[in-house]
Amino acid sequence: MEKIAVLRFIITFFISTFSVCVIAQDSLSSQNEDYYKQFQDLENGELRTFFFFNTPNRYNLNSPYDWLDTVKVYLNTSEKTKDTTSIQNYQLIESQIYFDLGDYEKSLAIVRSLYDNFEKLDNDIKFNILELLDANFSKLQLYNKQIEIRRVKRELGYEDNVSFYDIYANLGQYRKAMRDYMTEEKKEIKDDDYYGLAIYNNTIGNYLRLDKSTPTALSYFKKSEGLISVFLSDVTNQRTEKEIADGRILNGLIIGNIGKCHVQLNEYEKAIPFLEESIGIIKQYNKGKFSSEYNENKLALAECYLQLGNYEKATDILSDGLNLINLDNILKQNIIYADYYYKTGDFKNATVYLKKNNRIRDSIDNLASDIKNQQLTSIVEQDLENSKKMMEQQKAQLEESRKDIAARDDKISLVFVSLIFTLIGFAGLVYAYLKSIKNQRLIAEQKFIIENALVEKDSLLKEIHHRVKNNLQMVSSLLSLQTKNTRSKAAIEALEEGKSRVKAMALIHQKLYQNDDLSVIEMQGYIESLINSIQSVYKKGGHNINITIDAEGVELDIDRAIPFGLILNELVSNSFKYAFPQDDSSGKIYIHLRKIVGQEGFFEYTDNGIGLPEDSEERANSSMGMRLMNRLANQLQTSLNTDKTTDGVRFWFNFK
Repeated sequence: MEKIAVLRFIITFFISTFSVCVIAQDSLSSQNEDYYKQFQDLENGELRTFFFFNTPNRYNLNSPYDWLDTVKVYLNTSEKTKDTTSIQNYQLIESQIYFDLGDYEKSLAIVRSLYDNFEKLDNDIKFNILELLDANFSKLQLYNKQIEIRRVKRELGYEDNVSFYDIYANLGQYRKAMRDYMTEEKKEIKDDDYYGLAIYNNTIGNYLRLDKSTPTALSYFKKSEGLISVFLSDVTNQRTEKEIADGRILNGLIIGNIGKCHVQLNEYEKAIPFLEESIGIIKQYNKGKFSSEYNENKLALAECYLQLGNYEKATDILSDGLNLINLDNILKQNIIYADYYYKTGDFKNATVYLKKNNRIRDSIDNLASDIKNQQLTSIVEQDLENSKKMMEQQKAQLEESRKDIAARDDKISLVFVSLIFTLIGFAGLVYAYLKSIKNQRLIAEQKFIIENALVEKDSLLKEIHHRVKNNLQMVSSLLSLQTKNTRSKAAIEALEEGKSRVKAMALIHQKLYQNDDLSVIEMQGYIESLINSIQSVYKKGGHNINITIDAEGVELDIDRAIPFGLILNELVSNSFKYAFPQDDSSGKIYIHLRKIVGQEGFFEYTDNGIGLPEDSEERANSSMGMRLMNRLANQLQTSLNTDKTTDGVRFWFNFK
């Protein structure tokens, strides 16, 4: 038994050590990553927006003000070129940065201007706009506007239901907020969702803490701390960088809430390590962003040191650049200063800070009651509206049920009378008729379901091809960045060839999602676009070569189009690089493609360049391009044929 216990201890120790090492390594990697430069190296506003909103701890090396200056430059450039899409993307990023800085009014002004053209925007931008509007209205206590935005979210399918528990909490009704939250959220969280369960317990604990039910709140916070620890140390499930960062920030908030509970219980020495750890975590993983929780923890920490008689430490914390926006935090700071001056015998300054609080409270009290009543009225009206809609739906359902019952009774009576007068034969007829009606209804319902499924499938396929194209463009951009940092000529050429092949595949997916028919690609337009893309790389001689494309009316599916596009990319690139060394203006390239339904297709490529060298067969065996084309031809269930001509070279093959 002792050996088993020792073995278990060793296994547990190694697992814990491994988890800590992984977390520490991820943390170091995240802190050293230069997200600011990666953001600048991207090609356009759409890619930069996606990168910005999906990058946690983006202000790790550069402040939000650096990001803001750079985004303003991009925005000015987009306005000069009248690039509407980029303008919208950069304005959205600008609004988020102002929100991160705590300048909610400026953030709201920008995002409201985007909301004016809401119907014309992409779904991703719509979602981010609604999230920013919701968050800004919450911070500015414009709860009636917040309710309207949540209704829009529900109508667009971003939220299943409109909830108000957070608004009730902001208005001080913590018990009602907690009841609504427990009713609406618990049923949606799975038992193995440790992150969701940690948020759930932390939120309930926070409502209880604000409601002064401190011991009960503390039990929820400790349970939440255990759940988030399991989430962060679970090495069996691969987490994204954003999930890990969100988990660590949540861990910092939970630890801070535990510390604030100890402050409420006057256990100041117990509270200090929790508050200091929370402040460090929030500062590290929420770097550059305004955080009211960070300010609350700093004020609570100052109060602890003040109550323990360490006045110097308390004043150092209060003067450590606190950016207080929330009135409750400002009042709390004034109370701590007043208490400090009172305990140090400076009654004059203590009176000054108490008078400041009285003035703030007087100004708040003059408006707070009316505003609070208006906000509550708005919520109650919304609740009543939802209840009214629910009652109307129930009434409509009852009426429909009554009609169904009445119709069913009529049918039963008719069938009964028919059975009496027509006996078994007519009864069989009635049964067949009823069954026919039911089958027709089922057919109609199934047809409706199938049609909707097809529409949804087409939309999803277009979205997939769009995302694949964007990802391939990202790969192409990364290859371009690598080319700039490479000095070897051979490596640069290899990277450029790789980038050209990636663009050829990206073009396939672009043509697919732009086409109404997702099953095939119109090859004439695709070949023209591919030639233009290759010409932009090999400009020397590329503009003097006469290129003829004969592929009108030919359509190929994606399984044939991708290998075909890559073969053509290799052939055209080789012609531009080797076939016309003298930049001869009489250079010609002829591309011929034919495919008739039910018959074998034919592809031919010729140029009138210098032709293949004498040792072309040996080079073909060692050339990556030729090996790649032969393998791609195998994918098309054919073989690539090469003919040397007097005026150049000819490649051709038949395919199914």
